[in-house]
Amino acid sequence: MNASRPPALGVVVALLVVVAVVTAAYWTNFFTSGAVQVRADSTYLAFERALPLADGWMAGCALLAVLDLWRGRSWGLLCGLLAGSSLVYLGCLDLLFNNSNNYALESGAMPVEIVTNAGSLVIGAVLIVYLSRHREAWL
Repeated sequence: MNASRPPALGVVVALLVVVAVVTAAYWTNFFTSGAVQVRADSTYLAFERALPLADGWMAGCALLAVLDLWRGRSWGLLCGLLAGSSLVYLGCLDLLFNNSNNYALESGAMPVEIVTNAGSLVIGAVLIVYLSRHREAWL
């Protein structure tokens, strides 16, 4: 890593930790209490049950990015970009499914779903832009 850390690296690292923790909390809730489930029908549940592995990949990349970005290792840059890209992809996937199926529902879980969709898209884009702009620090 270059002599100095990029500005706001601590904020980006904290954001990656939050992404991983919130992802784990979401899936724990989904499979235990189910309070985050928007619907109970088989179509919705099949869609959602197809996502934990992809979310696990994204969260794993986020945690690896945390370790290596802070240590100044080039793997941190790669893992951070993979986490950001995964967030955008998953956000787009959820957005399209929810736009076709769920957004009109008056479910108590819909606000969580909307925040999750928007957060995935925004955080993913922020990570990609930040890491791309400061990539020299890890190369």
